[in-house]
Amino acid sequence: MNAAYREIYPDEKLHDQIYCYWELSSLKSVETEFIYRVVADGCNDIFFQLDDPNESFAAGFYNRYTEFSIGKEFRYIGIRFLPGMFAPLFSIDAKDLINRTEKLENVTKTVSLYIRDSFSSKDTFPEIKAKLDSFFIRLLSRNSAILDSRFSYAFRRIITHSGNLRIEKDLQNYLSSRQLRRYFELYIGDTGKTFSKVIRFQQLLNAGLSKQNIGTLFHDFGYYDQAHFIRDFTRLYGVTPGKAFDQIDKYAFNKI
Repeated sequence: MNAAYREIYPDEKLHDQIYCYWELSSLKSVETEFIYRVVADGCNDIFFQLDDPNESFAAGFYNRYTEFSIGKEFRYIGIRFLPGMFAPLFSIDAKDLINRTEKLENVTKTVSLYIRDSFSSKDTFPEIKAKLDSFFIRLLSRNSAILDSRFSYAFRRIITHSGNLRIEKDLQNYLSSRQLRRYFELYIGDTGKTFSKVIRFQQLLNAGLSKQNIGTLFHDFGYYDQAHFIRDFTRLYGVTPGKAFDQIDKYAFNKI
C-alpha cells in the first residue's frame, strides 16, 4: 500500500451534518500515478490537496463505484457530509452533482475561498480539524440546513430499515411517488430506490462478512438471489464480491 487513509470526527455540534474529516496521503513517491478507488457510500464530499488549496472540489452522490488518478505524491483533505445534508446547506440541487466532481468555487465560493486562504502543507491533521470545526459551526449558525419533514421521515425510514424497503409502497402514506422522486433528487441526487441500494450495500460492508459466509448470508440483506446480489455489489464496489473480500483492505477506503 502506497497511501495512508484516516478519519477524524468533527465537533459534536456538527454530528448531524458532517460524518467525518478525512486525510489521504502518499507514503512514498511511486513511478505510476496512484488510483484512488471509491465505493458508493451515499455521501457528498468536499476535498482539496493541502499543498495546493487554491483548487478544491465537491463530489456529488455516486450511484456506482468510481476511481480517480490523483498523482504520485499527495496529501488530500476531505469533509464528508452525511447523506442529504450537502444540498440544503449550500442551497443547491443535488441532482446537478450526480456522479460528478465539480470545482468547489462553482458550488460554494464561501467555502472555496476559506480553504484557499486558511490551509497550508504545514498544518497537522488536528489543526485542520480545529479550523474546519470553527468554520462550519459558524456557517451552520447562519444556515441550519433544515430538511423537509416528509423527506426527513422517508430518509430515516430507509436508514432504519438498512435500505430494505419497497420504496413506494412502504412510504406512500407520507409522500406520493412524484414527491418522493422530487425530494430525493433534490436532497440526495438520485431516486429513493437507488439511495436504498447504496445504504443496503453499506450495511453489508459494515457487517463484518467474509468470503466464507457471504455466499449464504446475502439473503439477510434483502437480495432475492445471488445474481441480483453480484450485479448490485459489482456496480457499487467495482469488483465481484469474491474479489472484493480477497482484497478488502486495498479497495474499501470510504464506508459509512
